[in-house]
Amino acid sequence: MLYIGIDLGTSALKLLLMDEKGKIRKIVSKEYPLYFPHPGWSEQNPEDWMRAVTDGVKELTGGINKNEIAGIGAGGQMHGLVVLDENDEVIRPAILWNDGRTQKQTDELNNVTGRKLLSEYTGNIAFAGFTAPKLLWMRENEPELFARIKKVMLPKDYINYKLSGTFCTDYSDASGMLLLDVKNRCWSRQMLSICGISEKQMPRLYESYEAVGHLTPEMAEKLGLPEKVIIAAGAGDNAAAAVGTGTVGEGTCNISLGTSGTIFIPSMRFRTDNGNALHAFAHADGSFHLMGCMLSAASCNKWWMEDILRTSDFAKEQAAVTDDKLGTLQTYFLPYLMGERAPHNDPAARGCFIGLRMDTSREDMTQAVLEGIAFGMRDSLEAAKKMGIQISSSMICGGGAKSPLWRKIMANVLNIELTIPETEQGPGYGGAILAAVACGRFASVKEAADKLIRVTGRVLPDEKIAARYEEKYQNFRELYPALKSIFPKL
Repeated sequence: MLYIGIDLGTSALKLLLMDEKGKIRKIVSKEYPLYFPHPGWSEQNPEDWMRAVTDGVKELTGGINKNEIAGIGAGGQMHGLVVLDENDEVIRPAILWNDGRTQKQTDELNNVTGRKLLSEYTGNIAFAGFTAPKLLWMRENEPELFARIKKVMLPKDYINYKLSGTFCTDYSDASGMLLLDVKNRCWSRQMLSICGISEKQMPRLYESYEAVGHLTPEMAEKLGLPEKVIIAAGAGDNAAAAVGTGTVGEGTCNISLGTSGTIFIPSMRFRTDNGNALHAFAHADGSFHLMGCMLSAASCNKWWMEDILRTSDFAKEQAAVTDDKLGTLQTYFLPYLMGERAPHNDPAARGCFIGLRMDTSREDMTQAVLEGIAFGMRDSLEAAKKMGIQISSSMICGGGAKSPLWRKIMANVLNIELTIPETEQGPGYGGAILAAVACGRFASVKEAADKLIRVTGRVLPDEKIAARYEEKYQNFRELYPALKSIFPKL
């Protein structure tokens, strides 16, 4: 049998076709617009997602026996707010994870409701990207639209709703709404009340690997697929990507160098970070995980290469950064181009170069960008260490992980072994695996990961380079506190 995995990203929808042995048969990508109606705002039209799904699935399944397709599973961008009215019409464009309009509401939640109560209600504090502050913003700024809300959902749940007719979400994605009592895996009545939403307006909760239904007759006809195709609940993009790299069960870890950067640490028991640097979320395998998220990771490198250096040849720019230069650079880069989440929770933070001299070269600044992001990831690793979590090895994935230089820098800055999965297709691959579990091909997500995920490479830290980076990291961690009061004035 075959399984379709959907990766609902910020700039494009990626679909893949996976067989029972985990081999990817075909990949299709469909782009859609991203709208910035005001400075700091970020929106998309959910109907654009569905057009991409419809066109993409037809292209993906062209020329194959449609009866071989057993299930569909999606991994999607988290935190986005999608609201429907009583006629199931989209009320307003979706407000995305990287939208910054809710700082006022976020501050009120953290400082008026209070971090202690928020953590008690949900296991987390408020961040500007989360869904609950978006609902508060709508209530304050668009009261007529807010009054029309009958269904509240996340981006990938809109796709599942259109495919199956089931109003649903999964625990991993719901964890990032600040509306879920993560520890007890249920909606937080206190948070719903604070946001002026009832439980009737919220989707039914499922484990990521559970089947939520089958294709509706209308969608089956539109896609050219049989109605028997099972729709899995799916997962938030980070949890789905973790499944796709086999990061399932205690003692595993996944680092993603995508648009944002994440460190993902599964845990069989619920635990919270007293410093609130790490999110406490549900995992797609039915357990929990801790996650540190920096808002700009590979996107910093993309900005530096394409917008500043005006080049698309990333490898050529990195070629001059040799091993003898690692850990010796006197120039630092703070990767806060969109503010920062972990560990600072500061939307006002900004990116900057520090330590420039007359002899600072183009290559030095390229190296500083890669190192600055690695140092930012180290911040989250340090938060985990404070909780008594020791990590000696981690999977690494994402577009940035394709760079051998960046992998080497990451291994030495973090001073851990990094392993490279054979198949690295992010949330889409994890979504296909979840679909296979929902269809009964595997008894559990753990069994699926153990049988399908294979490692093709390892990067070990070098003792001398890691020692040099240790000194540089201690310098790096002093920079943000020294500049914190300056950023809001900019």
